[in-house]
Amino acid sequence: MLQDTLSRTQGLECAAPIVICNDEHRFMVAEQLRQLGVSPGAIILEPEGRNTAPAVALAALQALATTPEAVLLVLPADHVIRDPEVFVQAVKRGQRAAEEGTLMTFGVVPDGPETGYGYLRLGEARGDDLFALDSFVEKPDAATAQSYVDSGKYHWNSGMFLLSAATYLDELTNHAPAMAEACRLAMTGSKEDLDFLRPDREAFLACPSDSIDYAVMEKTQRGGVIPLDCGWSDVGAWSTLWQVSDQDAQGNVAIGDVVTEECTNSYLRSESRLLAATGVDNLIVVETPDAVLVADRDRVQNVKAIVNRLKEEGRSEASLHQRVYRPWGSYESLIVGDRFQVKRIVVDPGHKLSLQMHHHRAEHWIVVQGTAEVTCEDKVFILREDQSTYIPLGHKHRLANPGKIPLELIEVQSGGYLGEDDIVRFEDVYGRSK
Repeated sequence: MLQDTLSRTQGLECAAPIVICNDEHRFMVAEQLRQLGVSPGAIILEPEGRNTAPAVALAALQALATTPEAVLLVLPADHVIRDPEVFVQAVKRGQRAAEEGTLMTFGVVPDGPETGYGYLRLGEARGDDLFALDSFVEKPDAATAQSYVDSGKYHWNSGMFLLSAATYLDELTNHAPAMAEACRLAMTGSKEDLDFLRPDREAFLACPSDSIDYAVMEKTQRGGVIPLDCGWSDVGAWSTLWQVSDQDAQGNVAIGDVVTEECTNSYLRSESRLLAATGVDNLIVVETPDAVLVADRDRVQNVKAIVNRLKEEGRSEASLHQRVYRPWGSYESLIVGDRFQVKRIVVDPGHKLSLQMHHHRAEHWIVVQGTAEVTCEDKVFILREDQSTYIPLGHKHRLANPGKIPLELIEVQSGGYLGEDDIVRFEDVYGRSK
């Protein structure tokens, strides 16, 4: 969805994108951009989430550092837009107003009385199908939502914005001065880390948490609305993903290795093995290598309670994906047993792991694709497909990909302790010490 979000801006004349994310997602985000062939203007790592108003402030400060007249198109990465060309035309329609200092938000023309979205009340018309922003309205009940749709004066709040970076910071300073100051201090003290930009942690943690709606847009006198009718949906739940996906004649969405018999109106997704379902209706079933979710489609929001329980019990599934991204590529754990573990490791072309050693485990590497350059103590040698090597416990070693295609290998670890913190780094091109 991040790639889709970036791709739908191709019809616009844009500077390199600024991506705001957290530390844990940094390598996954970088890999998604690399796959798309996009070089970002910056990937800014929030020390901790502080909602959308500070996130947009960080992007605004970064943009203004090089472009005083910068206009930001603010796009969450969890939206579906079925007609990106209509979206591009809407952006172009509102660009001049944004350049002149109006903080524009996109109001989605409702196709029904949706109770899951907030609404915008349109103010006076301002030409070229633009409107002043009258007010924000919280998620309504069904009867109120129907009255909004019938009036024609309300649009869904999309959470997307088009605004001058300087104007936004001015309004943020007027209405949330502590937040604006904390963001300025955080960016003033920011440091580069590989391809990432880290705002000063202490300064940013002092920043209040609030959404751009509450902090600025509900208080400003400079708000405007761009009506948008482009097949938009905010994919905030698995049930919404079922709604926006292509369904078969029985109302099912089946992704991956899925076999069904007399199933209806269900979302069935398999990522690593056969998923077979029979005689079920209105279910969400999502299989991944580390967990399986089964939920009634109308109660899938209760997954939050499950996540909270996993956290309380200290379960790793609540915080770690099976596939872990690193600056050099990724790894995923395939089998974990008593005193052994099997991993699949992928190293991107031209990248290499740190020169390291382990106190508690030995490793056996088998190349299944590509070419590996292996360093083990004072020996450096090449492994090709179907070749393997053994790295004894306590030996300095390094893995590199000198080729032009991804290097894929299977790593078998054995030892008394197999944790990721059993790494002593001696040299690392990515500047990591642990």
